[in-house]
Amino acid sequence: MPKYLSQEWLDKARVLAQDQPERPGASATMQFVVTGGPDGDVKYYWVLHNGVLTESNLGELPDAEVTLTTAYSDSVAIQKGDLDANAAFMQGKTKVTGNMAKLMQLMPLTMSPEYRALQDQVRAITEY
Repeated sequence: MPKYLSQEWLDKARVLAQDQPERPGASATMQFVVTGGPDGDVKYYWVLHNGVLTESNLGELPDAEVTLTTAYSDSVAIQKGDLDANAAFMQGKTKVTGNMAKLMQLMPLTMSPEYRALQDQVRAITEY
């Protein structure tokens, strides 16, 4: 089982995400920063094209449209489904910089039954 925030975890999640339906216009480049983890801060990025995750890698994406920064404990709670990602943002637990309009365009994607099922699949293969 891949460890949370490892490249293996990102790779397996991307493979699972390949079955997601296309959603025209749901495209973005997103940088994630998880602070204070057991291995220090972790940076990874996603490239979404029409709702499909095409890239998911550790590291930095210099031209990311949106950057989301979350403390490790809150990130784990979001991933486990114990904390809603939207609630984390509203409570100030996730800081967002960059193109907020781009992030808002992705909201319908994250609320879809297909995306929620994907989150369950990723939880099932993740070691925390």
